[in-house]
Amino acid sequence: MNQTILDKIDSRLLALLQVDGRMSNAKMAHEVGLSPPACLRRVQRLEKSGIIEGFTVRLNAQAVGKQQTVFVEVTLDRQHEAAMEAFERAVVAVPEVQECHAVAADFDFLLRVEVDSTVAYERLRRRELAALPHLQRMRSVFGLRSVKRQIGPLFHL
Repeated sequence: MNQTILDKIDSRLLALLQVDGRMSNAKMAHEVGLSPPACLRRVQRLEKSGIIEGFTVRLNAQAVGKQQTVFVEVTLDRQHEAAMEAFERAVVAVPEVQECHAVAADFDFLLRVEVDSTVAYERLRRRELAALPHLQRMRSVFGLRSVKRQIGPLFHL
């Protein structure tokens, strides 16, 4: 993907959308000093270029019964491309895994898992995570509470 050059208006639009992804086009246009059609064209260009990947809702995990966050360090038995791709394909199919990051560390991947309880995590660990291809070792770290949890902002108002 080619890197898109962002001007001050683009950066301001991105900052506004990160704060409120449901902000109306008319309000955004007013905030950045554009007409609504010009504002809409810019947002569409940012979407088309891949800078805006999509719009989503951020849920409170505890409010929907996911009381336990677990970070899982995963080490594979080999680091060649086929093994890593097989692991990645399998891990994306596990709904409790909310994030999976390939990392430069003494392990290969870091997962963020959201589950109902420690019992639910143990069941998931035994039945699904332990069966992931090329898994050599897992280390689980149980989160106690979130001090800061946000998406972005990559751009600031």
